[in-house]
Amino acid sequence: MAARIDSATPADRDRAVDALRACAILGVVLGHWLVTALVSEGGTLRTDSPLRALPWLAPVSWVFQTLAVFFLVGGHTATAGLASARARGVPYRRWLAARLARLWRPAAAMLALWTVVAALLLATGAEFTTVRTLVKLALSPLWFLLVFAGLTAATPLLTRLSPLWPLAVVLHVDLVRFGLGGPSWLGWVNVAAGWLVPYTLGAAWTRGELEGRRAGWALLAGGAAATAALVAGAGYPASMVGVPGAEVSNLNPPTLAAVAFGLAQCGGALLLRGPLRRAMRRRPVVWAGVAVANLSAMTVFLWHQTALMAATAAALPAGPLPGLHTRPDDLRWVAARLVWLPLFALGLVVCRSAFHGFESRRGRTERRGSTGSDSRVVRARRPAGATGGRPEPAGDGPEPVGKGPATAGEEVGRRA
Repeated sequence: MAARIDSATPADRDRAVDALRACAILGVVLGHWLVTALVSEGGTLRTDSPLRALPWLAPVSWVFQTLAVFFLVGGHTATAGLASARARGVPYRRWLAARLARLWRPAAAMLALWTVVAALLLATGAEFTTVRTLVKLALSPLWFLLVFAGLTAATPLLTRLSPLWPLAVVLHVDLVRFGLGGPSWLGWVNVAAGWLVPYTLGAAWTRGELEGRRAGWALLAGGAAATAALVAGAGYPASMVGVPGAEVSNLNPPTLAAVAFGLAQCGGALLLRGPLRRAMRRRPVVWAGVAVANLSAMTVFLWHQTALMAATAAALPAGPLPGLHTRPDDLRWVAARLVWLPLFALGLVVCRSAFHGFESRRGRTERRGSTGSDSRVVRARRPAGATGGRPEPAGDGPEPVGKGPATAGEEVGRRA
């Protein structure tokens, strides 16, 4: 099967792009599963984190907070795809509609299900606090979709934007907030500016400006040094994710420390491109796993918190179980949580099986727009200046028929 997926993948597909995207999604999922606790107390559920009681575990967040890599890859594939679409005469609106459909179809399915679940829980007498906790946790991934969709829509304006401009905005926002006592709401400007930094780095990657290893090392070393200085000398939190009860969160909204840390991550990702390309070609089994993971990336991202909650709720009749329903305040909880990870993974497999169709299905408009030239779309040449991932097919071609291993390679070749 792995050999068939490997042979069905277009020869000019940059497999490192898919590998980086898969790693970014895996990091987010594992990070949430390790630091998100649903504590059962007095018949209600509330969220907590081991990082609150065990702050020395903050380095865990450095490993698993990988959103900057996802935005780097997103900026790269979007700008390369837009250039490819323009070269083929595909209108911007059609290109954008195809990309956004891949985001919002699975999101709409999740919103619909959780609307029903919340209504049923309230109708059957569940505590409002518990329902609010569950819904907030389930829908928390949607903030990412809103930001990512906005940046995708603005791609034509961002293809030549230097990452230094949004970085300067983040710097000045934090200076006003923390240095001059400015209003806290000003930090929400960084939701756009902060994630613009890796997104525009992705655009620079497409332009061929980050091909040398020097750029990767500069980002890695400079970002790491800046993050260390901000945490050690400027009082920024060491954790790169939010901690319940903390006065300042590095992620909600993004701070200068989180953006600097993201630069270091992007530098590391750029340095890994070569080794990943070689590994994906030499090990078809690994590539097959990466290809399949990419076809379900949004489903996995949107439903991983639901999988955690489903496993937690299913075990409630057994009483408070360590690592699942108890307070995350010691290493025994951490050890117990590791034991529960396979159960969460099983729940995610079920969610993926049930809802992946919303991510893989093309809309009627896209199918109606298909022509006999679809094979040429799949084999479209790279636009000038694009040195990385495969050009975006912009939704022109129909979905491959069937779900065999060969079509997995074909489909991943069609999607950025």
